[in-house]
Amino acid sequence: MILWSLSKRAPRRPAGPCLAAALRRSCRSGRGPGAPGASLEVLGKSYPRDEQSNVPGKILSKVGKSLHRREHHPLWLLLERVKRHFYQQYAGPFGTPRFSVFDGLSPVVSTRQNFDSLLIPPEHPSRRRGDNYYLNRTHMLRSHTSAHQWDLLRAGLSAFLVAGDVYRRDQIDSHHYPVFHQLEGVRLFNQHQLFGDIKDGEPLQLFEHSSRSSHKQETHTLEAVKLVEFDLKQTLTKLIIHLFGEGLEIRWVDCYFPFTHPSFEMEINFQGEWIEVLGCGIMEQQLVNSAGAQNNIGWAFGLGLERLAMILYKIPDIRLFWSEDERFLKQFRVPNINQDVHFQPLSKYPALVNDISFWLPPQNYSENDFYDLVRTIGGDLVEKVDLIDKFQHPKTIMKNVQFKEIL
Repeated sequence: MILWSLSKRAPRRPAGPCLAAALRRSCRSGRGPGAPGASLEVLGKSYPRDEQSNVPGKILSKVGKSLHRREHHPLWLLLERVKRHFYQQYAGPFGTPRFSVFDGLSPVVSTRQNFDSLLIPPEHPSRRRGDNYYLNRTHMLRSHTSAHQWDLLRAGLSAFLVAGDVYRRDQIDSHHYPVFHQLEGVRLFNQHQLFGDIKDGEPLQLFEHSSRSSHKQETHTLEAVKLVEFDLKQTLTKLIIHLFGEGLEIRWVDCYFPFTHPSFEMEINFQGEWIEVLGCGIMEQQLVNSAGAQNNIGWAFGLGLERLAMILYKIPDIRLFWSEDERFLKQFRVPNINQDVHFQPLSKYPALVNDISFWLPPQNYSENDFYDLVRTIGGDLVEKVDLIDKFQHPKTIMKNVQFKEIL
């Protein structure tokens, strides 16, 4: 038996028992709301369903909303600040912006784009059906904007930003939502760009044949890695200081990503608490080579726009970004994108709590299946869901779960 807790906050008392009853019916049937059809229609294209398909209608309704392109939306405000910073700080050889910006690429990608092109192994946990939204075996809603890296490198671009909506099956609370927005950045350097200003001494090289260590890949010279790492950290430090102001305390933490090495996370000390705001690293040379840019070495970074906007604008709940409430939207209609905005709460009503328990389907159960059911039936009124208890019947071996829902 599993005990779950769900919660939502509303201006009037919601029909909690009705929601609980609908969830129990869906869980007993082992299926979510809506019968599967022969195909899925997404952005004007049709994708045949198969056993891998798991995108509910609630998620499909978010595709194409493009909150980051909606003028005066908080995500738009933040992205505009980032774009203008890069335009002003980094110019190409003829005075044009060095970084190309792509913010309208389709969120429907192939599994090759989302995983294989980024060197993510076939058995890597990030590929799990329980964590992603698959249209079918070959196509999915992208789980990160990195899905476009290889194609843009293959097209000959050496510096670009990609912004867009990404999709991941996740838990329900104020900081997680199945749709959020990312910003991806990539920059490549050839030998002249990296070492051209260094005079005297032995000629420096980008590549060598050696062994991989915690500091570098087997194909890179230590000199090249250190210069690229310095440029990456300097670029990101300037960006975060531009957004949050001078005097911000920043630290770098070593981490792991399949498509960069070495890899780092940036943390900022904000209001006395260390908060991780982005991940980055030196691009895996195998990825760069496979895209036809083998004479270059590069860096890449990725950050969540909601995470930064929640900190910057003091927005307490990630679901507010999807609000159509004029009381929320009008707070961000400012004449200057750099103007300070502090979100003002919309409701003072207390939360309501419901407990719900049900027997699990006999096979293929995932906690994220239940979260999708809650979002489909309860919508964004459900504020938080907690797993409280589990129970297995000693005779029938059936499993039961119990949740708490905050409404």
